[in-house]
Amino acid sequence: MPGRDPPAREPRTLALAAGPLDYTLVRRRGRRGVGLKVDASGLTVSAPLSVPLARVEKMVRESESWVLGKLAVWRERQVPVQRWEDGATLPWLGESLVLRLDEGRRASAQLDGAVLRVTVPAFVEEPVRKAVVAWYRRNALVHFAQRAFFFSRLAVLPPPRVLLSSANSRWGSCNSRREVRLAWRLAKARPALVDYVVCHELAHLRHMNHSREFWAEVARLCPDYRALREELEANDHLYRAF
Repeated sequence: MPGRDPPAREPRTLALAAGPLDYTLVRRRGRRGVGLKVDASGLTVSAPLSVPLARVEKMVRESESWVLGKLAVWRERQVPVQRWEDGATLPWLGESLVLRLDEGRRASAQLDGAVLRVTVPAFVEEPVRKAVVAWYRRNALVHFAQRAFFFSRLAVLPPPRVLLSSANSRWGSCNSRREVRLAWRLAKARPALVDYVVCHELAHLRHMNHSREFWAEVARLCPDYRALREELEANDHLYRAF
């Protein structure tokens, strides 16, 4: 049985009232109707082979407000690029640290007030990044473990074993062995957001689901969890750099 022909993809530009709009037109045999999708790659317009280009672009123009609004949201959600030079800033528990570089034989990092002093053999991006990430991981684990101990006592639960993960989209997880894994990048968020994730995972130690009872337990440990969850979801892209 022969396979389906791959969809034809064509980069195009459309003149809108607000200015030129770049988009990708995808023609697919057998498709019904015209669909618009906006994601990190921009606007993609999917259409049947039989629909004239003029009709496709008319639909895009009629949806201009929606398209531009979605594109603006995705631009705001782009992961910021981290600089690894002397004087750069680093997010830590909702505050900003200043990166200071010193030359030395062994790589190390040490916090001095609001300054993270990093010693590396040469001022090259990768060794600096590795030294900073190592510092983040060490100190994130300490902070997470302290908060897990605090809230586990509040919940009248035995303290779980706290581990780190390198997940870039899932901030926490737990299992039946009473292990709680938290993404080290979460340590960039302000403390209240860290506490919400910790409480979320501790609640799973009682309810391995997202039932009404589970959310009641989260609310008991973290009364403002709804607002904190929304804040974390709205800003999680800011914590994913490096």
